[in-house]
Parts: sequence; structure tokens; C-alpha cells
Amino acid sequence: MPWSDLERQESPPDVSPDLLGHMSFSWEFFAALLSIILIDLILAGDNAVIIAMAVRSLPRKQRQKGILFGSGAAVLLRVALTFFAAQLLQTPYLKLVGGLFILWIAVKLFVEGNPGEEVHREAKTLWQALWVIVIADITMSVDNVLAVAGASKGNLFLLIFGLGLSIPFVVFTSSLLSMLMDKYPVIIYIGAAVLGKVGAEMIITDPVMVERFNAPAGVQYAMEAVFALGVIVLGKLWVRWKTSTKK
Repeated sequence: MPWSDLERQESPPDVSPDLLGHMSFSWEFFAALLSIILIDLILAGDNAVIIAMAVRSLPRKQRQKGILFGSGAAVLLRVALTFFAAQLLQTPYLKLVGGLFILWIAVKLFVEGNPGEEVHREAKTLWQALWVIVIADITMSVDNVLAVAGASKGNLFLLIFGLGLSIPFVVFTSSLLSMLMDKYPVIIYIGAAVLGKVGAEMIITDPVMVERFNAPAGVQYAMEAVFALGVIVLGKLWVRWKTSTKK
């Protein structure tokens, strides 16, 4: 999940052999530990939205499997991305393309949720849901990893702890959202808007976009709001078009 303040952090410092796996009871250690817990709590939200919306079309018996497998795959991807996060964030057009992909995913999942509309939905398999989760998480996790890596200050124990802690956070949040979406379909609107905001933030903060436009904070927030609303509007238009073609 893009988080502008975290993205402005400098690249994580080189890992010192003396710190690998080292636990201490110093103030610095516990401050870093608390920072990682807070980062995981904040960053778990967007990934949980993706997972909850992706598994919503699954049969109820398969939803928990989708959540568990999707969360596990997400963490494995973050471990792999840890070694490349700082470099990937500076790759031109990577976040721009990723942001566009997230916007497409947001509209697609909104349409599949069909809040307030009766449209025939094709059954989704567990593997199809996992594919959406994995691809979306690859797109969204680079700066998440950089935030945790930066807060760990080169301590391998803290880094592994932070990546591992994200599993229960994402699983719990995804499960809760999945159940709430069945009871309160309006949450699908909120989820789609959140993903629209994430996609816009990724596009705006791409190195190429920053270099060319260097949009002030106010413009960035306005664009995020426009994209959040645009995802819902486009999704509703798509649902109505599908409804009219079925008649």
C-alpha cells in the first residue's frame, strides 16, 4: 500500500553483521519494534481490502482458504522484495503501470461484487482469486517492504518479525471485511474507493510523474479523491451496461 510519508524515507541502511538477529532491551530496539507494529497495522488495510474483495465471489467454504493462501503468498513476496525494494521504487514507470493495474483491479472487483445490482456473476475459482491477490500484492508491496526495512534499521530479527506480523493482521482484517461485505454491501464501495486512492497515489508518486509535474500535496489529494470516486462511477456504469445487455 503506498504511503507517501513512508516513501520519502531514505533507503534502508546497510545490514551490519553485528545486528543480524540481535535482540536487545535498549530503548532504540523497542522504539523500532513499536514502529514496525504501527507500520504493519497501517499498511495491512489496503492488502486486506484486495484479498477480501477478491475472495468475495468464492463459495463460502473456500473463502478462508483464499484468505490464508493469499496472505501467505503476500508475505513470501514481501520477503523476496525486501532485497530490491529501494531500487524498484526508483524505477521509472513501474509505479505508474502498477497504479493503472490497481485501478483496473478495483473496477473489476467492484463489478464482481455488484453492490445493489442483480447481475449474473460467473463463479470464480480459488486459483483465480489467488492470481488477483498475488499480482495486486506484487504491485502494492514494494514500498510496504521499504517502510518495514527502514524501521528495522538493519536488524534482521526486527525485519523478519515485521514481515511475519503482517500475516495475522492481514488474515484477521481480510476475514472481518469479507464477512462485513456480505452484511453491509456499502463496504464494497468503500473498498473500491480505497483502491482507487491507492492507484492514484502510485501513479502520482512515480519518479517520472514527480520529475515532470512535481504536483503539490493539495493537487495529489484532489487527484486521489477523483480516482477514488471515478472507480465507483466507472464500476456502476459497467454494471448497468452488463445489466442492459442481459435483458
